[in-house]
Amino acid sequence: MCGISGIFNVKNPAPVDINHLKRMTYALHHRGPDENGAYIDDQVGLAQSRLSIIDLRSGSQPIHNEDSTLWIVFNGEIFNYPEIRDSLLKLGHKFYTNTDTEVILHLYEEKKEKCLDELNGQFAFAIWDSNKKDLFLARDRVGILPLFYKINQDRFYFASEAKAIIEISDYQINLDPLGMEQIFTFWTTLPGRTAFKGIEELPPGHFIKFTSEKNISINRYWNLSYSVERIQTDKSIPEFTEDISELMKDSVRIRLRADVPVGSYLSGGLDSSGITAIVKNNFNNKLRTFGITFQEESFDESDFQHLMIKHLNTNHSEVHATNENIGKHFADAIFYGEKPIIRAAPVPLFLLSKKSEKRVLKLLTGEGADEIFGGYNIFRETKVRKFWSVNPESKFRPLLLKKLYPYIFKDQRLANTLQAFFKLGIDNPNNAFFSHLVRWNNNTKLKNFFSDDIKRQIGDYNCFEELRNSLPENFDNWDYVYKAQYLEIITFMSGYLLSSQGDRMAMANSVELRVPYLDHRIIEYMATVPSIYKIRGLNEKYLLKTVFKKILPKEIVYRPKNPYRAPIRNSFFNNKFIDIKSLLSEKEILEAGIFNPAKVKLLTQKAEKSQSLSELDNMAIAGILSTQILHNHFVDYKKLKLPSNYSFSTFIDKRNKT
Repeated sequence: MCGISGIFNVKNPAPVDINHLKRMTYALHHRGPDENGAYIDDQVGLAQSRLSIIDLRSGSQPIHNEDSTLWIVFNGEIFNYPEIRDSLLKLGHKFYTNTDTEVILHLYEEKKEKCLDELNGQFAFAIWDSNKKDLFLARDRVGILPLFYKINQDRFYFASEAKAIIEISDYQINLDPLGMEQIFTFWTTLPGRTAFKGIEELPPGHFIKFTSEKNISINRYWNLSYSVERIQTDKSIPEFTEDISELMKDSVRIRLRADVPVGSYLSGGLDSSGITAIVKNNFNNKLRTFGITFQEESFDESDFQHLMIKHLNTNHSEVHATNENIGKHFADAIFYGEKPIIRAAPVPLFLLSKKSEKRVLKLLTGEGADEIFGGYNIFRETKVRKFWSVNPESKFRPLLLKKLYPYIFKDQRLANTLQAFFKLGIDNPNNAFFSHLVRWNNNTKLKNFFSDDIKRQIGDYNCFEELRNSLPENFDNWDYVYKAQYLEIITFMSGYLLSSQGDRMAMANSVELRVPYLDHRIIEYMATVPSIYKIRGLNEKYLLKTVFKKILPKEIVYRPKNPYRAPIRNSFFNNKFIDIKSLLSEKEILEAGIFNPAKVKLLTQKAEKSQSLSELDNMAIAGILSTQILHNHFVDYKKLKLPSNYSFSTFIDKRNKT
């Protein structure tokens, strides 16, 4: 994968500053350290920082079509590009590279925006039609790769990361109060919004088109539907299992296409173990695997990792995430992630990519399996609460929650409190947010730390209403498990898992992640499977377990699910590598203006005195600290020192020629 960026004069031709293109490319150097390139004419400038994965010799970007009227900069991978290329050759197209990038360009020539329907991959790209003066940008279906943009004074700026746009901004960028409101509710911004005021993100499954008639449009080209009429009610479990097995194998197969070494992330959980086993058994007997171990036992899964290493006999490397290292690199995670986070979990993944970068450039990971196959506790919790809602006064129905969370229900003194906690909204199971109401309502308590000024700026804005208005028309008719899956996919998965914990942590160290479970064929197929087969009773990911029980040890298939997390309080306090007293001092808090300094002071005093904090307090510490660091990185932004000899290795200059 790579970093792309560009500047477009929307209404009329005007000079594009080459120095700005250089600065944007330099800001994205970590995404593409192998080479860089640019195209410039009298209206547009396109640039790219390249991480070479396919066609290492002749794949330099920007790439053009046969008559050099179309130009593309591309970030990502199209995994079915050989098949599309063959069909384009039959139509008479001529190629001068062996890249997937050029395949997109010729497919666009044939089908315009309909080309997106045929792409199986993870991508963000921009195509410039120099004859028609049209600019076309698109992002993959579920947001595996990022694409940010800003429109200012008839100029359109775009980039793979917001920092490239901030680098050339001629005014101070501020944090967006509505973005903060969303992050401290959903863990992430809603599709389209970012943490920065004035900088947007193209939502997953969308494209932007600028035409010579000066029309600008943003359109959706793909949506996930769980419509009742699509559900396959006549298929048996063995038939579903066989179909899923074949789809998984093919998804992994095409994601191994590359001209550089491949590796696989192995956590010891079902999802990564299944992928690793598919690769090892079918495609690559010398597979490299990578895993994370933790200093704190309650976060560590090394026993399961070692079981899988022995089972598959892989060449394995580990990153040992100490509390000290998590605190030390937290600011790095925020710099590359560009968003406040209320977890510390992205940091060990940053450390993992740092280690794997020296050995492989791409890693297969298990992201998306829980959302697509029904693996999270929130789905099982929804089933229990739905059952409970039939008789809200029952003393027995809520006892099923103990099966999901035995560790928090073991304290009998808290049992009644916890039962009341999960009872929220039980009287209205038809509420669109029934599945997530408990979690989101709990998160909103974090906003008590907001300053009066931020609360005033947020005003009457209602993030739930914005989310409600974005849901599909027939959403209310869907099965309640499907509703929960959809909400989890468009919020947590796209905005947090694939971003803060995915692409951004990997590409910080020039490592590409590939996610077989998010092949759109698998996503669409699983949207046709009856929910009772996804979660059998309260047995999560039932079909996926059925697929993998033939190739994985039973200790892996039937192990209790343990959410991936990292310690927060113990990573930040008493750590010589992070000056938390300064970062959360009254002076710093007042200067940023996001939080109430008196409330932050009470929280930090509590954290200093106590060896352990509640889940909510831990989230508050991470959220406030990451927001302060984000402010220091980008609101108080310091321009990069561009080397005087910095230049493009590929430079196409069409000024005064178009």
